[in-house]
Amino acid sequence: MTVETADNAKEIVDKALAVVGDIATLPEVTIKIIEIVEDPKSTARDLHEVIKNDPALSVKVLKVVNSAFYGLPGQVASVDRAIILLGLSAVKNIAIAASIARLFKGRRISGQFSAVDLWRHSVAVAVAARSIARLSPHPVMTDEVFVAGLIHDIGTLVERQAFPDQFADVINRCEGADTDFIESERQVVGADHQAFGVGLTTKWKFPRHLRAAVGFHHNPEVLSVELKNMATLIHLGDVLCCQEQVGFYLTAQHSVIREDMLDTLGIASEQLDEFRSTLADQVTEAEGALTG
Repeated sequence: MTVETADNAKEIVDKALAVVGDIATLPEVTIKIIEIVEDPKSTARDLHEVIKNDPALSVKVLKVVNSAFYGLPGQVASVDRAIILLGLSAVKNIAIAASIARLFKGRRISGQFSAVDLWRHSVAVAVAARSIARLSPHPVMTDEVFVAGLIHDIGTLVERQAFPDQFADVINRCEGADTDFIESERQVVGADHQAFGVGLTTKWKFPRHLRAAVGFHHNPEVLSVELKNMATLIHLGDVLCCQEQVGFYLTAQHSVIREDMLDTLGIASEQLDEFRSTLADQVTEAEGALTG
């Protein structure tokens, strides 16, 4: 992108965020949870106090913690026990994941796209990226990776609400064609879903590494070493799930899994192939834990 094009894209993103009220506003409790965990002075009690005052969220957090998807050996009966067992950061990420599902609502705008399609794809990428992270010898917080996967395409919801006709045009251009989704977005809308996602997660005050994964999951190689691994995990998860056509898959339908990215993470392609066979079951488990 040239400087002029980048400036124009920022203007378009700002305009979009100004008109997408429901999406642009996270639940107040989620914002409080993020603030608590980012504050080094916070304690487990602080987090417990916030979550227990939202009974619906408390139920969702315990549902996720006790699900087959999460895989703890025994039942956890209280939020404070979950915090003790898993730590502040893990429970924060579970709370974010549980509250994000409500954003994926809206009518179908084409045979290829509905919010439900996008939710299924997002859950699949979250599951895939978390599983790939566990294969890597490099240290990474798998709960953070899961959240990054869940929100990686959140910018498409902004596009759909702010520019519904243009977004539908992008989908029509890419469906069954050898057309690059990102390039089509830039040509038709003026900015791509990565840019809308960065704008939204910045507004939400999400941590830098999550914003980077959202904003560069199609080109993680441009990031600094500090931010590259998480974005690469999301990229691999995204490409794999688009290859498997899970949910809304047009964004990376023509991408390939590159050996240099596997090398960056210390993963062999055979390990990915082995994981593919379990993807569908893991996605079903995760959807069951996060929805409802």
